[in-house]
Amino acid sequence: MIHSVKAGDAIIPAIGLGTWELRGEKCAAIVTEALKVGYRHIDTAAMYKNEEAVGAGLIASGVPRDNIFLTTKVWLDDLGPGALQASAEASLRRLGVEDVDLLLVHWPHTGMSVKDMIEPLVDARERGLTRHIGVSNFTSMLLREANAVADGTLVANQCEYHPYLNQDVVISACRTLKMGFTSYCPLARGGALFDEAAIVSAAERHGKTAAQIILRWHIQQEDMIAIPRTSKPERVSENIDVADFSLSDDDMTAISALTARHHRICDYGFSPIWDAA
Repeated sequence: MIHSVKAGDAIIPAIGLGTWELRGEKCAAIVTEALKVGYRHIDTAAMYKNEEAVGAGLIASGVPRDNIFLTTKVWLDDLGPGALQASAEASLRRLGVEDVDLLLVHWPHTGMSVKDMIEPLVDARERGLTRHIGVSNFTSMLLREANAVADGTLVANQCEYHPYLNQDVVISACRTLKMGFTSYCPLARGGALFDEAAIVSAAERHGKTAAQIILRWHIQQEDMIAIPRTSKPERVSENIDVADFSLSDDDMTAISALTARHHRICDYGFSPIWDAA
């Protein structure tokens, strides 16, 4: 069984299902399959345009709602007093739930104060729309400011992280603030990463796939959560089958050395100024 991470006052399963780019019946089916094979952490967002499908998948799985850690996010165009709460309420209606376990600011708005982004998030929690609050794509500086506005109650920062991207600075900030760190794009979308010698050799020694080695590398780090996304049912069970082995210190070091490449996949005109490697 996959362990859970204590992040602030939240307990978050270390492997979750990411649902970005999944839509309609396919999305619902993947969510249902994930819950049937043991996932208890599902991640979505208003911007993904799939919350109705995620909600349908939750119902079809038959897994009780209280056994599922459900995350959604508010898009940057919907931040600010009133707008954030309205976005959260709309997400709950689409998901068909009374609350979510974690509500995140999806991206920081570079033209808005941290106070105006975070105070409505705190209010959403106080209204009972979410059990916990956090952020996504926040740099270490923004994260410290946001957590101060939230009076130390943010539980997680969700950011791109994989063996091709050094995130030491923001991960260290999360640990200092007693927050969890959630990796999106944890497999760097496959490709060349799967052929790296450090990963291939570890996969051969452990009898695991490259994806399983990389996901194990994630969750073997302190307070680390990973949310791989897949559209293939066979990959759903593969991605959570990483509890029955451990990587050696040498394996961890060799894979971590790949972060020197510092390759970022998700970087846009609205992105903040990222922490230096």
